Amino acid sequence: MTTPATDPSPAPVPAPVPAAERRSWLRDHSELGVCVMLLALGMLVLTDALTMDVDITQRGPVGPRTVPVVVGAGLLAVAALLAVDVLRGGRGQAEAGEDVDLSEPADWRTVLLLTGVFLGSAVLIEPLGFPVAGALLFWGAAFSLGSRRFDRDPLIAAVVSLVAYTVFNNLLGVPLPGGPLMGVL
Repeated sequence: MTTPATDPSPAPVPAPVPAAERRSWLRDHSELGVCVMLLALGMLVLTDALTMDVDITQRGPVGPRTVPVVVGAGLLAVAALLAVDVLRGGRGQAEAGEDVDLSEPADWRTVLLLTGVFLGSAVLIEPLGFPVAGALLFWGAAFSLGSRRFDRDPLIAAVVSLVAYTVFNNLLGVPLPGGPLMGVL
């Protein structure tokens, strides 16, 4: 019986990368999430700007598409430059006064409350009008972020909402839905 001259054992198979190392790479490059967000936002702005219906009688080189195209292109450029910087090892510097403890988990209760308040005000703005929906938004945001002053928070929210409504609707000429208070205001 003859034996082969070479070793018949199979070639070593590289060990799979442990999940902890993959998470560590993602955690070290978390700024790439901002890059993805900027890329998506830039594409959305450009798509919206380029499909915008523009009046044929427009005169001059600067039209309604100009600023959104410049902003969209700028967002794409910033996303690309940030991605290159992050992949080359760049990291954002924490602010000197920043008091965020990154070892603590996110406060999902606050995030969900703020999301619900925002979506609720978006749904209620048409039937109730901006003054009421805005007051609910401002009071709900204050409540979500921890304020429990039920004697003053709703009053402050109502005043801020009415001032914002008046400034946008009357001074800036941006029409906002008044809702049932339209005859009163």
